[in-house]
Parts: sequence; C-alpha cells; structure tokens
Amino acid sequence: MTEMQKLYLLVPLAPLAGALIAGLLGRVIGPSWSHRTTIAFMLVCVGGSIAVFLDVLKGNVYNGSVYTWMTAGDTRFEVGFLIDQLSATMMVVVSFVSLMVHIYTIGYMHGDPGYQRFFSYISLFTFSMLMLVMSNNFLQLFFGWEAVGLVSYLLIGFWYTRPSAIYANLKAFLVNRVGDFGFLLGIGLVLVYFGTLDYAAVFAQAPEVAAQTVEIIPGSQWAVLSAICILLFVGAMGKSAQFPLHVWLPDSMEGPTPISALIHAATMVTAGIFMVARMSPLFELTETALSFILVIGGITTLFMALVAIVQNDIKRVVAYSTLSQLGYMTIALGASAYPAAIFHLMTHAFFKAVLFLGAGSVIIAMHHEQDMRKMGGLKKYMPITYWTMIMAALASAGVPGFSGFFSKDAIIEAVHFATLPGAGFAYFCAVTTVFITGFYTFRLMFMTFHGKPRMDHHTEEHLHESPWVVTLPLVILAMAALGAGWFIAPMLFGDYFGNAIQILPEHDTIAKLEAEFQGIVGMMAHSVATLPFWLSSGGIFAAWYLYIANTRLPEKIRQAAGPLYTVLDRKYFIDELYSWLFAGGARALGRGLWKFGDVRVIDGFFVNGTARVVAGTALLIRRFQSGYIYHYAFTMIVGVFALMSLWLFGS
Repeated sequence: MTEMQKLYLLVPLAPLAGALIAGLLGRVIGPSWSHRTTIAFMLVCVGGSIAVFLDVLKGNVYNGSVYTWMTAGDTRFEVGFLIDQLSATMMVVVSFVSLMVHIYTIGYMHGDPGYQRFFSYISLFTFSMLMLVMSNNFLQLFFGWEAVGLVSYLLIGFWYTRPSAIYANLKAFLVNRVGDFGFLLGIGLVLVYFGTLDYAAVFAQAPEVAAQTVEIIPGSQWAVLSAICILLFVGAMGKSAQFPLHVWLPDSMEGPTPISALIHAATMVTAGIFMVARMSPLFELTETALSFILVIGGITTLFMALVAIVQNDIKRVVAYSTLSQLGYMTIALGASAYPAAIFHLMTHAFFKAVLFLGAGSVIIAMHHEQDMRKMGGLKKYMPITYWTMIMAALASAGVPGFSGFFSKDAIIEAVHFATLPGAGFAYFCAVTTVFITGFYTFRLMFMTFHGKPRMDHHTEEHLHESPWVVTLPLVILAMAALGAGWFIAPMLFGDYFGNAIQILPEHDTIAKLEAEFQGIVGMMAHSVATLPFWLSSGGIFAAWYLYIANTRLPEKIRQAAGPLYTVLDRKYFIDELYSWLFAGGARALGRGLWKFGDVRVIDGFFVNGTARVVAGTALLIRRFQSGYIYHYAFTMIVGVFALMSLWLFGS
C-alpha cells in the first residue's frame, strides 16, 4: 500500500476514531477531552483531504479496491475508493465545514447533558459522508447513503425528550426510506443488467445497455437506463429533499443548530446532487431522466422559495432557502451542467453554513427564541454575527462579487441554453426565484438585525455577542462565502473535473456558456444588464421597503392575500395530505385488518369457529354415549353401513 493509499484510508477513519472515543469513552474523558479529541481527528481529516486534493490537481487519480466483503459468482462486493477531481472537491468541502461545526458546537452545546454524545454523532456523520463521496462502487455508495440517513435520524432527534424532535426524526427517517427504496431498486437493476456494481465497469458498458428495454408496466417498454436513472434520482429526491419528498427537511430544524449547518448546508442534502453528478455517464444517455430532473428541480426551486417568505421562525426561513437552492442544483443537473451544480454545491455550503450558524448565534443571544417577530435591532449587540450573516445573505441573493452570484448565474444561463423538454419551465422557475430569494433573505436580515427591538426587557438587557468559539467559524466560513465564487473560471470552463464528469456534445450547455464568458470582472459588469441582477435587487429593495420603511404594510398584505397566504403558511397542505393519505390510510388499513382479519376471520372463524365445531361435534356424539345397549348397537350398525358404502363406492 502506497503512502497516498494510506492517506485515503486515514481521511475517513480519523473522524470514525474520534466518534468511537467520544461515544464509548465520553464519560471517562469528560466533555473537554471529548471535543478536543474529535476536533484533533477532524484536523487530521481536513489536512488529509487538502493533501489529497492537491495531489489530484497534479493529475494523480486513483481507483482501487481496499477490501473484498463478499463474492457471489462472478460478482465481487468490495470496499474501494475513487479519488478524482469530483470526490476530492467534496472531501475538502465536507471535512472543512464539519471542522467549523465541531468548533462552533463547543459554544452552542455548552452545558448540554448529551455533550459528548453530540460530538460522537457529528464525527460519525462525517465518516459516513466521506465514505459515500469516496466510494468507487454502488455497494459502498449505498452504505454511506444509509449511514448518513441513520446518523441524521439520531441528530435530528438528539433532544429526545421533546415530542416535536421525535416526530421530526421519524418523519425524516420514513420519508428518506421512500426515496431509498427507489434508490435500492435502481442499484438492483444495475446489478441485473450490468453484472457488476463497480462504477468504471458500469460506465464502460452503459452505451450497450442504453439500447435495451424493460417492461415495467405490462405492455409498456422502458429504456433500461431511463428506469435505472429515474430510480436512482428518486433516492436523490429523498436525500436532497426534492418535491414531493421535501417535507422532512423543514421539520428537521428541531435538532440543534449545528446539525442544521452540517446536514443541511454541505453534507447530507448534497449527497443526491453529488450522486447524480457522479452518475453523469449514465444520465447523459437518457434524456427522459434529464427532463424529469429539470421539472422536479424547477418545482422545488420556486415553490419552496415562496413558502420561505411567510416563515417567521429564523431557522425555517433558512431551511426553505436550502430547499430552493437544492432545486437550483437539481436544475443544473437536468441541464447537463454538472460542473455548475457542484460549483453551486460548494458555494452554497459556505454561505448557507454561515446563515445557519449565524441563526444559532442569534438563538443563543435570544435565550433560544426563534421567532423573528420577537427580535429586531440586534445589529448593535451582535456586530460579528451581523456582518458575517450579511455577507452570506448577499451571496445567497446572488449579488455580483459574492460566491452565490457566480454559481447561480452560471446555472440560470446554462438552463437557458438547454433544449430538453422541461428546460423552459425550469428556466422560468429559476429566474422568478431570484427575486424571491433576495426578498426572503433580506426579510430575515431586516427583521432580525434592524428596526426597533421587539424582545422583552429582560432579554434585551442580556443581549451580547456570542463567544469566540461561535464567531470564529462564522468569520472563516464568511470569508469562504465571499471568495469561493472567484474559482468559477477553472471549475466551469477549464479542465478541472477531467473525466470525473462526462457530458455529451449535444447536451454541453457549459460549452455554450463558456463561449460567452468574458472573465470574472466581465461577468459582473455584464450582469448589470441582465434580468437576474435587477430581480435580485428588486427583492432586496422590496424587503427593505416592507420591513424597514413601511413596517405596517406586511400585515395589510397578509390580510389582503387571505387564502394565498394560508396556502403558503400551510406549505400547500402537503403535510396534511400525507398525514391523511399515508398515516391515515395506514391506520385505516390497520383497523380493517384488525376488525375483519383478526376479529372476524382469525378469531371468529378459525379460533372460535374451531371451538364451536368441536363443541357441537362433542354435543352430538355425547347423545350416543347414553349407557343403553341398543344405542350402542344402533351406532355400530350405522358405522358399518358407512364403511361398506365408502368401500363399495371407492372400488
């Protein structure tokens, strides 16, 4: 094993070691050494990820097996690593954001009785995500996929004494199982038609399998690759919270705020985006799947952004913002702009982590109050939190010069060049959402940090900036949110991803985008004349006018909107629909099986019916056990007659 191969192993195993030590020995080593140990191992993980990233930039790509778990016939089920530009980029993003969350957690979770357990969980989550992004086969991908789902269940329900937290983690777990069922079916089809689970072997055979069909519905032929890719994307819909499997993510805000930043900014919810980009050699061969992805991404982008504008919980605003931004990434995938999707994944990881962690800083100062209607005027009390969040807000709104501008505009232009069915709808959703994003992002900023204080007197007296373990990660991540966008030229228009991502010439929207790219400065200068710039500016101005200049107007608009506001406030009644259809349907089925199947059929017919037959037979036979000889003689004659009849008819 070479030195680099040892380093590949070290990167995921370091957070696993920290998780085991904090989880199994946490009570022995105490809170301080729990966070010191896990953070030390995370530093090793980050250092290793950066070393791997720099090695990959030199052209050193690795694809190999580490361990053979099982062999069935000619099929080998292995643990292996694929280290290329795509996985190395994800390794750096995941490990770096995770390190910042570990440091932030020291301040946020101070004094919590589950302190050591929390550090164990987040380190274990990092290990699971790294195994997912580093995998070179579908088996290991599925292991990481399920592991992040399991640990997210533990983290969302971390405060298990709260009924709302238990409801949220069960909801997240069940909704993800729906998506994972499709994901597992897709992997099963891969094994059936390709005979292997190794990425390289599958990708090599993809053009041959593209001509094959499968009869999913009797009389209806589907292209095998279309079925595989759509099923795999159903898994991504659950993990990356795409409509209609998005309902779990807003409720997952019941978990501690560091989890919101870790799970919902850079790691778990981006697993689906990463997976589709990794599978680009398959998705490129099926326009049906790409069109499906475009439509789902467009719906998620626009409709989740609309819900964000009526939310008053500071974390839920950021949660619905995450849903909308994930929709942008999905649109990019459908438009075959995989590099733009990964680029937005990276920039989003930084500015969304700042927004989540900044919201947590505010919640600490407000004594765990999350309603923005009870905040206001926090800028003078929390300047570091404010300025880091304003940088993240500008990036989220797509203001030129900030990271979100470069990645979001690249996606909008790429989908504009796409010619697949559904591209027009996705483009409309992407452009419209630009205004809404600017509005809800700065609505959060103005309601929280500007205007008159609306909290009670006791809370206002004790307002102060968060400790350095909270603000330091905010500052570092804010700097990343500011500067990450300047890497657009090499990531999108250079040969950065090499062979890690494959795009067919007829789908290459990035090439069309590159033809119009005039450099970073030119892109910013040109943006002033484009619709997205003015829509973003209009959204920010509208938020300022409604929540700073004329604060009585929002309530009047809410009353005038009436049913429309109710629809948005109730999230299109999708939760109620699922509760009635699935939860209520399951209860109705259970009652039916109980009352008819159990009471009537099993108890009534088989159990009690058998008893009644035995009792009736016994009652009848008892009449012949009278003690009179002629009764016995009559019984014997009847018996002999019955036996002779059977013998005669049988012969």
